Amino acid sequence: MADSGKRVLLAAPRGYCAGVDRAVVTVEKALDLYGSPVYVRKEIVHNKHVVTTLQKRGAIFVDETDEVPEGATVVFSAHGVAPVVHEEARALSLRTIDATCPLVTKVHREAVRFADEDYDILLIGHEGHEEVIGTAGEAPEHIQLVDGPDDVDNVTVRDPDKVVWLSQTTLSVDETMETVRRLRERFPSLQDPPSDDICYATQNRQLAVKQMAADCDLMLVIGSRNSSNSVRLVEVALEHGTPAGHLVDYADEIDESWLDGVSTVGVTSGASVPEILVREVLEYLEARGYGDVSPVVAAQESIMFSLPAEIRRDLKAAGKADTMRHDASFADSTSGLH
Repeated sequence: MADSGKRVLLAAPRGYCAGVDRAVVTVEKALDLYGSPVYVRKEIVHNKHVVTTLQKRGAIFVDETDEVPEGATVVFSAHGVAPVVHEEARALSLRTIDATCPLVTKVHREAVRFADEDYDILLIGHEGHEEVIGTAGEAPEHIQLVDGPDDVDNVTVRDPDKVVWLSQTTLSVDETMETVRRLRERFPSLQDPPSDDICYATQNRQLAVKQMAADCDLMLVIGSRNSSNSVRLVEVALEHGTPAGHLVDYADEIDESWLDGVSTVGVTSGASVPEILVREVLEYLEARGYGDVSPVVAAQESIMFSLPAEIRRDLKAAGKADTMRHDASFADSTSGLH
């Protein structure tokens, strides 16, 4: 039953982006085509539920390429890998399937291009993040990491007139722009990337949170703690007026005391989160009087990426369809409403 004084604002878009959908379906199709086990280097996407579900189907997740048996099938995660990883795979005669998000691949290509032109490349991102490691590996002698605005003073370049910035695709838009502003104060000739590096899905999910933040007493973000874009959503909510925000993988992680005195709960999910987890949170809230659910629509998303060429080729040879699944969270902006 809905309590007349309680409501939920449900962000749209939320959840699976096109790159995550592509990566998850890639592993599923690989298991269908080649059978178990299929090895996956690193987590295919940063979500505990997705990884556990694929493990149950026969996917084996490893940290490094040399953990994969010679001649086996390995999928590279959506976050991308450095060229050295491809070399390691060739040395082990592995069947490789590259599930790198096409938007991450775009940043890799930009890095190679600017390195070829002998630029100093300032890569804005979080140290140790898989995407950053992969991008930096494209041109390690030209790339230096800038881990947020406070790291700008540590940057040194060879020629201040030949500097460009690139970024991890899952960052806070506002923090990235502040980092760029400070970099430009030091290097007025700083060049922008040819197109925006922060992915459309990251920006749209942050935009929805910005629009609803001031109207929420509590923001619940469904996502895993190693998911950069999910962590950013909590930060964006707090920065834009929500008094409290929490990141949870599952509904049963919600502390009921968080709801004390709360009339409006905002709900969203990171770009690697399947919609079933959002529905479970909505059911949890409905059982506690928050049955009035209203969407906050910040953008419409229709982008889909085709599966990796290796999978499409083998699906065609096997007479199977190469169709993609469209996760409900971005196929239908009102998904999850009662």
